[in-house]
Amino acid sequence: MAATNDPAYVDHPLLRPDFIERRLYQIRLAGTARESHTLVCLPTGLGKTTVSLLVTAHRLQEVGGKVLFLAPTKPLVQQHAEFYREALEIPDEEIVVFTGEIRPEDRADRWTDARIVIATPQVVENDLVGSRISLAEVTHLTFDECHRASGDYAYVYIAERYHADAENPLVTGMSASPGGDKEAILQVCQNLGIDQVEVMTEDDADVDEYTHDTSVEWERIELPDEILQIRDALNEVIKDRLQKLKSLGVTNTTQPDVSQKQLNRMRGKLQELMNADKSEGYKGMSTHAEVMKLRRAVELVETQSVESVCRYFERQRNAARSSGASKASQRLVAEPKVREAMRLAESFDGTHPKFSRARILLAQTLGIEGGERVIVFTESRDTAEALTDFLSASFDVRRFVGQGDKESSEGMTQTEQQETLDDFRAGEFEVLVSTSVAEEGLDVPEVDLVLFFEPVPTAIRSIQRKGRTGRQAEGRVVVLLAEDTRDEAYFWISRRREKEMESELRELKSVVGDIESELDPPQRDLEAYDDSDGDSDPDGAEGSGTDSDGEGTGIDADDTDSEGGADVDADDTDSEGTGADADATAAVAADSGGESASRSTAQSNGQAGLTDFGLTAEEVDRARGDERDGESDTESETPEEAGVDAEPESEDEAGTDDGIVATAEGDEAETEIVVDQRELDAAVAKDLSKRDGVRTRLETLAVGDYVLSDRVAVERKSVSDFLDTLLDGERSLFEQIGDLARAYARPVLILEGEGLYEERNVHPGAIRGALASLAVDFDVSVLQTGDEGETAELLLTIAEREQTERDRTVSVHGEKSAKTLAEQQEYVVSAIADIGPVTAQSLLDEFGTVEAVMTAREEDLRAVDGVGEVTAERIREVVGSEYE
Repeated sequence: MAATNDPAYVDHPLLRPDFIERRLYQIRLAGTARESHTLVCLPTGLGKTTVSLLVTAHRLQEVGGKVLFLAPTKPLVQQHAEFYREALEIPDEEIVVFTGEIRPEDRADRWTDARIVIATPQVVENDLVGSRISLAEVTHLTFDECHRASGDYAYVYIAERYHADAENPLVTGMSASPGGDKEAILQVCQNLGIDQVEVMTEDDADVDEYTHDTSVEWERIELPDEILQIRDALNEVIKDRLQKLKSLGVTNTTQPDVSQKQLNRMRGKLQELMNADKSEGYKGMSTHAEVMKLRRAVELVETQSVESVCRYFERQRNAARSSGASKASQRLVAEPKVREAMRLAESFDGTHPKFSRARILLAQTLGIEGGERVIVFTESRDTAEALTDFLSASFDVRRFVGQGDKESSEGMTQTEQQETLDDFRAGEFEVLVSTSVAEEGLDVPEVDLVLFFEPVPTAIRSIQRKGRTGRQAEGRVVVLLAEDTRDEAYFWISRRREKEMESELRELKSVVGDIESELDPPQRDLEAYDDSDGDSDPDGAEGSGTDSDGEGTGIDADDTDSEGGADVDADDTDSEGTGADADATAAVAADSGGESASRSTAQSNGQAGLTDFGLTAEEVDRARGDERDGESDTESETPEEAGVDAEPESEDEAGTDDGIVATAEGDEAETEIVVDQRELDAAVAKDLSKRDGVRTRLETLAVGDYVLSDRVAVERKSVSDFLDTLLDGERSLFEQIGDLARAYARPVLILEGEGLYEERNVHPGAIRGALASLAVDFDVSVLQTGDEGETAELLLTIAEREQTERDRTVSVHGEKSAKTLAEQQEYVVSAIADIGPVTAQSLLDEFGTVEAVMTAREEDLRAVDGVGEVTAERIREVVGSEYE
């Protein structure tokens, strides 16, 4: 490659010449980040990705291996991939993208040949749990928007695996806003294994020349009487419900502006009553749920739009009419004052005053002042749609929202998102109305105005949003604030938190040494990296370990702004599983040197382990024989004899609930456990995947949650889930266990957690009856564990006994048996208005046929046990309404 002689650009063998502007602050940051696990804190728009990419170029050139870059959303992953391909002298096919839209087996193949993988964290988490990829060769791992690394977010699990598995690890964390306080920042560092912190603010001279002032204005909006009437009607109901809670002694206030913190305290006290099995606790919790729903409605009508509250009411009505609806939902829509509020909202023919003010501000910016682009942020997708329709009459407007949707509002596909952003960058339209999906570092262009439709109570999000302006010229931020509403509370919260964060970053910058001393392992002395390449920077990159030609330095996204990750609205997460609590996972994980944690523990304390008390294979054979009369051992059956398909289906992570049939194969020395993908919400699979000598594999299982051998499959249920399936689950416990028992010779049910007889208001006799039926009628072994850690230990113990001591294979051959005619009839009826299997059986017992149920009159339906007025009305509506 011909080197560039232009000192204004970074020169490196893996970087395209004359592409990356040379900025001293980026060179300094990259010099530190290439030598230790580093958190890079840099204001939005100033090229954090540039720093990380420079470290990547250095590691690939000097160390080799692979590079993994994680970003929170699919659009952001695509954005970073495009930028990397433009910036690096690496073939495009060696820079690959991993998202949930790519089949798992395809990802496994691409991983082998890739030099750089840019991915969403959920996909990488799944591939690690499923043993599809290995981090052993990854020499640089970047966590974009690393402030997410807390709780059960996938970053935490991936970081733990990386430090354990990689031969030569190096972590770079990037964020413009790493946390609200010192403790939060320390937690992020500890979760990612970071031991060095580098902070630059706009006050730094090197950074200041690349930033411009951004004015922030708060405009107060007065609400009209019609909207206040809707709010007041709802507030009266809130007062009434709070009075009921006050009578229970869980609160001292009945004011409708009660804070979330107060509501959380009420909930805690109600939970204590429930734990004491006091009926008022259950009633109070239902009332508390009403208050939460009413508060949301008030917030929408005050701060968003009347359209959004109308849609919210409609969803509440539908929820109340569905089978199994909570009493809170049913009481809510039946309350006269709520009905009045609904009527007032539906008859309101005006617009929220924020709408008209937004139009005026856009006219000033785009018309009078000659601006080119504006972004409008709103919390509600309903409001985003209403705003887009309203503003389109005067401007060229498009919306930008997330992909998923839990509330029946139309989302956007990844292709639509990308096309919208491309058109906005190209100036094809002038106003982008966005939910939180465009907040964090998604590459949207410099804009003349950022308009907050409402204050944002979270400092991180507020800072990210304002980062959309003021990058290349002076910018303007306007926040609309409805007077005497929750907007004002959020306004003060936001201002306080932003000031705290700005102060914290400055303080963090001044006491980096103290912070680093609290991290484990402690950082190495920065002096050790001065002139580490045998050269010094003649331009004074103090102690950065970089030279003037840019070796080991980063790149800057300057004009393309490809610095960060994108926060998503509530529905815009990657389509694959979510992470489990990493702290809980870490607590039960053990380094056992190739043996199970239980065995290593037994050996270390001189006591026998659980498996030491088990019968030997010979003893089992003598006790029960290789084959019992009337019962063939599943191992000797062909798939056809077992009543299942002989040909296994291929894995597909987007598969249906019917599941697939597959075979888990691998190193014979490993204990294999097949995990249903829907179990990724728990920490069990992640715990197992971190054990030495254990291989986990993800499948969409037809039945069961874990397969431990060709004859043992496990259904795992928490105590709450177990009781739910007894009461009103969509699929009954006995249906699930029946399928499991028909498919496997040794079905196991694990009950996880405490309080089986205290968790719900269920008669102990009913619980004992269910357990007796499982053991006697279904021949299921029911085992109980205290928590997810114990469950992981028990699964591993069983799997080791089956595979090592019994020498059995791990074959997932079970498949749901065909339903009988009666089961099919129950299934059809249970789907009507989601009434469930129990009510379906009652209806069929009463009317005899599915056809008779469908044609029954409403009054006849109400006579059936378990069918009330609401359910009967809903059945007739579903059966008799025209299809639209």
